[in-house]
Amino acid sequence: MAVNAAPSGEAPAGRLAGRWVPWLVIGLWLVLATGMVPLSGKLSSVTTDSPVDTLPASAESTKAAVLDDSLPGGDNNTFVFVYHRAGGMTDADRATVERHYNTLAKRYPPKATAAAGEDDEGSPLSPSTDRKAMMFTLEVSTAYGAPEAIVGPLRDAAKNRPSGLELDVTGPGAIDGDMDAVFDGIDVQVLLTTVIVVTLLLILTYRSPVLWIIPLLAVGAAALTAMATVYLLVKGFGIVVNDQNSALLTILVFGVGTDYALLLIARYREALHHHENVRVAMVHALRGAAPAIVASAATVVAGLLCLLVADLNSTSGLGPIGAAGILCALVAMLTLFPAVLVVLGRRIFWPAIPRFSTAVVEKPGLWGRLGTAISRRRWLATLGSLGVLGVFALGLAGNTGALREQDQFLSAPESVTGFAVLRQHFPELGGQPMTVFTRPAHQKRVLDIVKDTRGVALAVPEQTSGGWANISVFPKDAPDTVAEYDTIKRVRTAVHAVRGAEAIVGGPSAENLDTEVTTERDEKLVIPLVLAVVLIVLGLLLRAIVAPLVLMATVIVSFAAAFGGSVFVFDTILGFKGIDSSVPLLAFLFLVALGVDYNIFLASRAREETVRLGTREGMLKALSATGGVITSAGLVLAATFAVLATLPLVMLIEVGFLVAFGVLLDALLVRSVLVPALTLLIGRRMWWPSRLSRPAAQLPGGQQSLADGEEPALQR
Repeated sequence: MAVNAAPSGEAPAGRLAGRWVPWLVIGLWLVLATGMVPLSGKLSSVTTDSPVDTLPASAESTKAAVLDDSLPGGDNNTFVFVYHRAGGMTDADRATVERHYNTLAKRYPPKATAAAGEDDEGSPLSPSTDRKAMMFTLEVSTAYGAPEAIVGPLRDAAKNRPSGLELDVTGPGAIDGDMDAVFDGIDVQVLLTTVIVVTLLLILTYRSPVLWIIPLLAVGAAALTAMATVYLLVKGFGIVVNDQNSALLTILVFGVGTDYALLLIARYREALHHHENVRVAMVHALRGAAPAIVASAATVVAGLLCLLVADLNSTSGLGPIGAAGILCALVAMLTLFPAVLVVLGRRIFWPAIPRFSTAVVEKPGLWGRLGTAISRRRWLATLGSLGVLGVFALGLAGNTGALREQDQFLSAPESVTGFAVLRQHFPELGGQPMTVFTRPAHQKRVLDIVKDTRGVALAVPEQTSGGWANISVFPKDAPDTVAEYDTIKRVRTAVHAVRGAEAIVGGPSAENLDTEVTTERDEKLVIPLVLAVVLIVLGLLLRAIVAPLVLMATVIVSFAAAFGGSVFVFDTILGFKGIDSSVPLLAFLFLVALGVDYNIFLASRAREETVRLGTREGMLKALSATGGVITSAGLVLAATFAVLATLPLVMLIEVGFLVAFGVLLDALLVRSVLVPALTLLIGRRMWWPSRLSRPAAQLPGGQQSLADGEEPALQR
């Protein structure tokens, strides 16, 4: 089909795209960069992974942690040294343990405290009943450094020991240190890996030695601006940003920004065939692509801002953090990116330079042939797609239990293996201790009640100061298990019943329990809100009711399939022991907001084409025109999220894999087959109640909208 190209020198467009405008835009970005680049490097200085900062202030474990920090000695980190020998401890072993203890106690005052269960002489060294292990605890003040800075020297200080004597340094301080070590340098690692992945995909997409550099530079500028913006938000409004959210910010900006670049370049290349002047071609490309890009960004931003209603600070903080990243990507890709393309001209596409021609021949291509096949077999395409998604969704029957903190590591560190050794030789101390704070006058009463609570192995009174007395409580069950959480709940119920005690229960496992409970509450609030907001944005964009409902239904089904397929991979192939409590909400948000993106790109183009071609031909034309670019965009976004799967933390692997898999399902199956098939089945009613849903004879003003199956006049 031959289409006459528009004249190359339209005066209005030429005036809008004057020669000086691209250079002005580039100059403004250079000025912006001088202020933003230094600030972007400061983002890591305001990140925090402290449970006190992550949990809401109303959580009981948060109140306990704040109280603990305010009391003398409350700013200590607890490390547990477990020495063990399979054949039983020797005299030399016991002398070594005592020497290590004395050395560490002098190096890190205040001295080590006696472990619960110490011998009758008050020694801080505790032998196990099976005579195969000894242990002591060490309270190290935060003045000596954060857990990740101190756990290494502690392990090094206890290296010299007899052959066969094993040592594991564990406890809350060691687990925090090992967890922080995983995030150490994660921003740089994620950034470099993402840049490499995006670079390779852009080179493969454009097969040009030069073109790939331009979107990469523009997205890089957006990423630096986003990091600086988030730093200012943290300083100005006190939002919480942790290492996880910082990594997600980089992934979002690079993934979404590259998607916008691919969509704009596709429109720009198309316009260059019709317009000789590159500035005029860019104006037309922006007119065609910008509405869909802006609608896409608005959908994602609206979905992210729904997180502000969450109670978990790390979750609510992701809202403005992610929104800032999306907006920076949007502005950069609609200003800086097109300006650089215009300045460099057609030659940037070398060797496949798009040529201006008065008669452009449009070939059907792969996506045109796919559309024709779907049109002929609409029911088969619909039922086949739903069948594939349904099979994946069956994976939801697998292990969707909560992931324990000790199972977060891809390779279990010493602090985790040490807990297993501790439980083996000291079963009464094998759980993470709870801390119960009570008023001193009620300490004995609270202590007796706690000892009688089912699931408690040991309860030991500790110091009294600042108007509070604290009790260390050791549960019988392993950390972060359902049984241990039930024990914590029973202890809380029991101590709260003591009038006047004002008792509160905290500790690492209590913090994890409160995090899980808060996350479940946030899911029930945020998920319906995200669905409602995204549906409203789609309705405003498409000016219809049926189309948004259909698109949202396909995205929800796609999410269920992605989650089910991922659970199968995590459980059966990778052997993960559960799903981190934060994963479902994060995955839902990203897959709904980002999955709708591709439907927006397709549906907005279909609506545009429907006005002149009718619903059937409009959808087929839209699929043919957007198929390649949306598929490329899906591959890029999936690859950027897959970067998270290269990190040694199970939670990030789960988020990265689940979102990447879901994006591929959306881009390759839902958007490519299911949505076109459903549109062809529903026909013009897809656009109800807009004018496009009416037969041609009913449209006011003589505007033509072809009835279902009617051929456009252009092809008659």
